Amino acid sequence: MAVTYIDIQSRAPYQGGMTFGDTGAYEQLDGTVHFAVDPSDPANRLISDLALAPKNGDGLVEFSADFRILKPVDPSKGSHKLFFDVVNRGNVLSLGRINSGAEGMDPGNGFLMRRGYTQVWCGWQHDVPQKPGLLKVNVPNASDANGPVTGRIAVTFQPNALKTTQMLSDRDHQPYSVKDLDQPYATLTVKDHDTRPVTVIPRSEWSFGRLEEGTFTADSNHICMASGFEAGKVYQCIYTTAVAPVVGLGFAAVRDLVSHLRYSTAPDNPCAGDIQHSLAFGSSQSGRFLRQMLYLAMNQDEEDRTVFDGIIANIAGGRRGEFNQRFGQPSSTIEASTASLFPFADTEQTDPETGQTDALLARLQVRGKLPKLLLTNSSSEYWGGHASLTHTDTDGERDITHSDNVRIYHFAGTQHQAGTLPLGHVQATGNTGLNPFNWVDWRPLLRAAVHNLDNWVTSGVLPPDSKHPRLDDGTAVDPESLRPVFDDNPKIEFPAYMRHLSRLDFGPDDSVIENLPPVTSKDYPVFVSNVDQDGNEVAGIRLPAVAVPLATVMGWNLRHPDTGGPGQTHRIMGSTIPFAFTQQEREDSGDPRPSVEERYPSRQAYLQQVEECAKELASQGYMLDEDIHTVTLQAGERYDLLESKVRQVQPPGD
Repeated sequence: MAVTYIDIQSRAPYQGGMTFGDTGAYEQLDGTVHFAVDPSDPANRLISDLALAPKNGDGLVEFSADFRILKPVDPSKGSHKLFFDVVNRGNVLSLGRINSGAEGMDPGNGFLMRRGYTQVWCGWQHDVPQKPGLLKVNVPNASDANGPVTGRIAVTFQPNALKTTQMLSDRDHQPYSVKDLDQPYATLTVKDHDTRPVTVIPRSEWSFGRLEEGTFTADSNHICMASGFEAGKVYQCIYTTAVAPVVGLGFAAVRDLVSHLRYSTAPDNPCAGDIQHSLAFGSSQSGRFLRQMLYLAMNQDEEDRTVFDGIIANIAGGRRGEFNQRFGQPSSTIEASTASLFPFADTEQTDPETGQTDALLARLQVRGKLPKLLLTNSSSEYWGGHASLTHTDTDGERDITHSDNVRIYHFAGTQHQAGTLPLGHVQATGNTGLNPFNWVDWRPLLRAAVHNLDNWVTSGVLPPDSKHPRLDDGTAVDPESLRPVFDDNPKIEFPAYMRHLSRLDFGPDDSVIENLPPVTSKDYPVFVSNVDQDGNEVAGIRLPAVAVPLATVMGWNLRHPDTGGPGQTHRIMGSTIPFAFTQQEREDSGDPRPSVEERYPSRQAYLQQVEECAKELASQGYMLDEDIHTVTLQAGERYDLLESKVRQVQPPGD
């Protein structure tokens, strides 16, 4: 076994002994899991640079990772199923994304606990910031006969405000330090947006270091420029580093911990003899991690046993990540990355431009080891994450028939993050949208997806059919074709620039990059859902907030002018453009969309339509009965919000 031992450092009642339905109380275990893997084992052959990592006396590569487990205090009351949540930049996600909880370990509505899952988290990313509570993996650095492996790396950033200093990493992750501070051949370029040509900034105008209150300090982890990095512009620094962590060991950490918990009878296994099935969930970055784990066939352990029976890759689009790459930056979301490489779909295709033939599940298909797979995406992944490539061919000519073990669901009219009230424009990261963010909460659909995947894995009950935009029925369209619909509304500004995905050539080995920046060629065709007369999407699973609307809800937003980059789409957030509440308000503003009072005679009539829509979704299996009340309550809150704004502007005496 690749797990050498599990060090449980704390064990305590979860939430003070709170009970969850028939499952009862949970306990939380935190600690460190230690591994040793064999570079010569065929199961590990695709881990980049593993052969260059230091080895112990047995020829094995050692590493460790943080872990956390929530398990029923009484295992007999549990479901005997393991639910693995792939952490996102070290953060727990499932309790917020599935249980509708607050951040961290808040239990939310207790959905996963009430169903008796043993929930597991494990660090897999080597460079997460040094902050309490984040789970990470600790991996060795690669070396060759000449010492530490060196090479070039590209760091891309887009400031939201003028600044003179930038850390050489994404979102304050641990940077790849500059090998030496002089580096005359290091380059810094700038462009107005992703589709514009680059301008090279002279080497004399910038340095590796920090500028603080006019004082320069040399620093191998930062770049600075006295004239400042402008808001909204896209900068890229290419330099040489001598730090080469074996990034791909993150896959081995996840694989081997779950395999150990599921199959091992060792005394250190806190789940020994209890786990009969295992499911995995990943959202955004961690959904892309699961897509790449499948592509590398690392859902089979060193003894060729299946790790996850079923997987939900949520809001991952058609992308993977820099998760198995020398000098990989797992947090990066830029388009010109190995994250954006072919293949995108689960079934085999041939790219007509490159001649490459491949599939996301090709390696597992050959071995006959296919898990059940749900691909769930918001509208943001269609507008900016190339999600349509998971079900259309690379010519953009036809729909693809996915494998029998796969379902693809588009959550219509939603954004990357589940929408909430009150409406806001600013993310916690400081990114600001021109429009209020999208208010549609897709979490009820995700809970149904978990339920359906579980039934599929454990009982063979087929989940509902895939629902997503299609070329053959005209619901999948070029995003530019929608410009006239939105240009007709004075309240909506359509993007001036669309996100494009070019074919990228990084060299013969995608895990050891030679071409920086990559050689680009013809763009892939990408599609989004067609829309109705209100601008709301017609394809996919339409929640009542879309099918019985109070607003135009979109998977895209624009950068706020204060953050630069005018006309560019916000990377992950969508928009809510409420309808006028009254006919008079609509006529005064020139809004072509019927007002709320023209659509629904009363609040009660509106909520009745919402409830009917929710019941229909539940009857089809796309929503659970328990969430009919949830979405109806949310609809009432949105109605009240719009009505209250009308009351606030009524003249005295009205």
